Amino acid sequence: MSTEAATTNFQSSDFQPVAQPPDFRPEVTVSPHNGLRFWQFMIAGSIAGCVEHMAMFPVDTVKTHMQALGSCPIKSVGVRQALRSILKSEGVPGLYRGIGAMGLGAGPAHAVYFSVYEVCKKYFSGGNPNNSAAHAVSGVFATVTSDAVFTPMDMVKQRLQLGNSATYRGVLDCVRRVLKEEGFGAFYASYRTTVVMNAPFTAVHFATYEAAKRGLIEISPESANDERVIVHATAGALAGASAAVVTTPLDVVKTQLQCQGVCGCDRFKSSSISDVIKTIVKKDGYKGLMRGWIPRMFFHAPAAAICWSTYEAAKTFFQELNASTESGSVT
Repeated sequence: MSTEAATTNFQSSDFQPVAQPPDFRPEVTVSPHNGLRFWQFMIAGSIAGCVEHMAMFPVDTVKTHMQALGSCPIKSVGVRQALRSILKSEGVPGLYRGIGAMGLGAGPAHAVYFSVYEVCKKYFSGGNPNNSAAHAVSGVFATVTSDAVFTPMDMVKQRLQLGNSATYRGVLDCVRRVLKEEGFGAFYASYRTTVVMNAPFTAVHFATYEAAKRGLIEISPESANDERVIVHATAGALAGASAAVVTTPLDVVKTQLQCQGVCGCDRFKSSSISDVIKTIVKKDGYKGLMRGWIPRMFFHAPAAAICWSTYEAAKTFFQELNASTESGSVT
């Protein structure tokens, strides 16, 4: 058979390759599992969580004060009024009360959060990195497991944020007194509410993040690798802000359950979400369910940008480390 005939046969419609669209470029994270080990996901997530929460902690303190009801010092829902009241009563250190508890909880919780997410994403995506449903479901699994780790320290953190040095002397004092006066169950009084809040939060967050990241890369595919930090930060900010606003009412309920009895805040006979909502609506109307939505959005937008940028940077570091290790072993 001649070369010309062979070429003609090869160019038949049965064998003709499908042309790629003109703007086709591979995504920055096209691999569903990125070739990292489980412990590397945990370390990357832990670093990202600590950096995120430490950087945004003052905003979280303002939000916690705004969401607390009862005879607590701060009764106004205004951000500036809340901030002034904190600074007037305790000064700048008041914005950082409870940061130790945050540090103890954020690292381990985010290690679990991101590692579970990556493992579930690999399992549910079926090799398709653009599967939004898989991202959402994986996010739900991640938040259920990480909340079990984070909820106790989050409760301690919020009580320290509301109180002063006379209420609790620190993290250990708060833990001891809660165990003695309320029992171990108090640490998980808000767990159900937290999961009910964070499951949709995380589903919206991860689905929005992955979709926004993909859309931003498609806008400028030729420079996707050079601008990966901007891409991750922008997509993370959009995801964080969207999810934060949607789930604010449940966050108010969570704060109420975790801070009950502190600084004159209401105590509840049960941890029923509906009972807490009724109390909030009775005392402050339906607008009470949106207390703190502005600082919550201002917290989660930059926090998610910081978190995703840090997480992806840590993953890139481990990818390059693994590649250099493998190339060194081959030679």
